[in-house]
Amino acid sequence: MHVLQQILFIICTAFAIYIFYKKIAALRRNINLGRDEDISDNPGQRWKNMFLLALGQKKMFKKPIPALLHLAVYAGFIIINIEILEIFLDGITGQHRMFAPFLGNLYSFLIDFFEVLAAMVLLACLIFLIRRNILKVRRLNMKELNGWPRSDANIILITEIILMSLFLTMNSADHILQGRGIEHYTATQTFLISGNLSSMFSTMSTGTLIGIERGCWWLHILGIFAFLNYLPYSKHMHILLAFPNAYYGKLIPQGEIKNMPEIQKEVLYMMEPDKAPPATEQTEHHRFGAKDIPDLSWKNLLDAYSCTECGRCTDSCPANMTGKKLSPRKIMMDTRDRMETVGKNITLNKTFVDDGKTLLNDYITVEELRACTSCQACVEACPVSIDPLSIIMQLRRSLIMEDSNAPQEWNLMFGNIENNMAPWKFSPDDRDKWVEEMN
Repeated sequence: MHVLQQILFIICTAFAIYIFYKKIAALRRNINLGRDEDISDNPGQRWKNMFLLALGQKKMFKKPIPALLHLAVYAGFIIINIEILEIFLDGITGQHRMFAPFLGNLYSFLIDFFEVLAAMVLLACLIFLIRRNILKVRRLNMKELNGWPRSDANIILITEIILMSLFLTMNSADHILQGRGIEHYTATQTFLISGNLSSMFSTMSTGTLIGIERGCWWLHILGIFAFLNYLPYSKHMHILLAFPNAYYGKLIPQGEIKNMPEIQKEVLYMMEPDKAPPATEQTEHHRFGAKDIPDLSWKNLLDAYSCTECGRCTDSCPANMTGKKLSPRKIMMDTRDRMETVGKNITLNKTFVDDGKTLLNDYITVEELRACTSCQACVEACPVSIDPLSIIMQLRRSLIMEDSNAPQEWNLMFGNIENNMAPWKFSPDDRDKWVEEMN
C-alpha cells in the first residue's frame, strides 16, 4: 500500500511541476515580447530595494492594519510551506515525519511555530474576506474588479483557509494516533494547537483517524500543487514576481521622464542641420511612444504581471478621487489582459496574427490617459515598485505624436512651446516686462 502511495505521489508531483513549468515559460515569453531595456545599474541599491520592499514589505506599512494582516498571511504561508519539504520527502520515501528523529525537541518547537502561524493565516484571511465582501472597503470594490478579479481574490483567501485547516486537522488526528502507538506514526511531543484540538477526535476509531489523517495529508499536498498551478493565472503571481520587480524598480527621481533620443536628434538636426547624417545612414524609427504590447518595454510587462490589484495606486490617484475614469490599477490589469491575449494568439498561430485590436483605444481609452496629471502618486503608493505612469506616458506619446490626437488646449500649448519656448503666448523678448511694471 505504501509503495502504491509513493508511486501516486511521484506521478502527481511530476505532473504539477510540468504544468507549472509550461505556464511559467509562456509568461516569460509574454514578458519578452516587450522592447529591450537595460536595467543593470547600481546592483547594491537594487538588492537593498528587493529586501526592503518585496521581503520586508516596507511600503505596505503606510496602512498599518492591512499591512500587519498581510504580513501574517505572507509570513505564515511562506514559512509553513517549509514543511512541504518534509511532506515531499515523506511522499517519495514512504516515511512519516522523517525529520522528527533527527531534530528531537526542536522538531516539536518548529511544528508549534508553524501551527501558530497557521492560526494567524486563518484569522487574517477571514478578516480580509470580511473587508472585501461585508465591509466593502472602497479600493477593494471598484468597478474594474467586477467579475473574475473579485472572485480570484476570494478563491485565494478561501483556499488558504482550507489549506491551513487541513494542516491543523492532520496534526490533530496524527497526535491521537501517536498516543495509541500506531505503527508508522512517529512519536513527538504534544503540539501547541493541534494537541488541544485533538480532543474532538479522541472518540473516533483508529481506522477513521487514519482515514482523516491520510485524507488531510493528501488534500494538503494536492492543494499546494493546485495552488502552485493556479498562481500563474491569478493576480497572486506577485508572490513570485514581486522580488524581481522590486529589484528592477526605477532608481532615478520619480519626476524624471525619459526623453526619446529620436526626438532629441530631430530637434538637434533642425537647429544644426550640419550635424544631420546623410539620408542613407539615417535609421527608420517605427513608432513614437507605445500603441500595443511590443512597443512597451519588458519591465512594463513585468510590472503588469506583478500587480496584486491591491488598489493603493488608484486609492492615491487624485484624478480617480475627483470622479475621472482613470484608475492606475486598471491600466495594469488592461496591460496584463492584452498581453495574455497576444500570448494566446502567438501560441495558437506560432506567430502574432493581427487581431485588429491594440492596447491603446481597445483596452485603455483616450479619456483615461488624458485624465492623468503625471503626479507620480500611483508610483509612490505601489508596494513593489510598479510604474503605471510609464505606460500612461508612452501611450500618450503615441496618441499625440503618431495619431495627432490631443485636446485643443494642448495643441495651443505645444504651439507656444515651439514658437515662444514657453507654454504661454508671450514673445521671449517680452518675458521680463513684468519687472518694468513692478517699478
